[in-house]
Amino acid sequence: MATLLLLRHGRTTANADGGLAGRQPVELDDTGRAQATAVGERLRGLPLAAVVTSPLVRCRQTLELALPQAAPTVDEGLIECGYGNWEGQPLKKLAKEPLWPVVQQHPSAVVFPDGEAMAAMAARAVATVRSWDARITAEHGPEAVWLACSHGDVIKAIVADALGVHLDFFQRIVADPASITAIRYTPLRPFLMRLNDTGGDLAGLVPPPSRRRRRRARSPAGGVRRRGRRGSGGRAVRPAARAAAAVRYGGRGGGPRFTVGGVRDAAARRIGS
Repeated sequence: MATLLLLRHGRTTANADGGLAGRQPVELDDTGRAQATAVGERLRGLPLAAVVTSPLVRCRQTLELALPQAAPTVDEGLIECGYGNWEGQPLKKLAKEPLWPVVQQHPSAVVFPDGEAMAAMAARAVATVRSWDARITAEHGPEAVWLACSHGDVIKAIVADALGVHLDFFQRIVADPASITAIRYTPLRPFLMRLNDTGGDLAGLVPPPSRRRRRRARSPAGGVRRRGRRGSGGRAVRPAARAAAAVRYGGRGGGPRFTVGGVRDAAARRIGS
């Protein structure tokens, strides 16, 4: 399956002020713009098969700076959790709310006032990236790499799913602004390749070509090299089988030299010796 790069947007004015932005149209601050430009340098040269983004302005601004040549596809499934009437409030004030300990310790049970359930957010985010990953793999092959730009809680929920842990553990996961998290989905299980990476080389996340693709690339005219000759029935004849036949019939074009018992005479009659 393909490799997913999860990019969190750069720092916003709400992040700097200690507020909960939610789905409000907050923008990147100067630090966030610098972060987006820097992550673009890290992404340069990666063969991205697709770029998908949350519709919120801070994600679109991040991609405009990081990948100015890209044409991102907006997907509502990557939007931030709907925090309802908590949005725009200072985190220090929200920390005094009775619901706050539940958010931190038992988020799967949380439904924000006039907002979204965290379990619903996790379910639609996971369904979104898994659907995109399957589609990109089908269109571009299992070595494809693609990027999704989203938000902290959304990325943490996707990581929790990839690790096979309950949503109630997702507050132990960190996704800083402009960080890269990489997940490779496979038929066996998802593999977490990077987590909250803010400075490492990303080239190693591009999978090497499969053996089949390498053989096809090296063979003449793009064909697949065949080992051994073809028999009369069209099936490949292995070298070991040819050697055994040579022993039984005395080499290429020769008569039978030795067999066991009366098999030699029968063989001689069959081949006209």
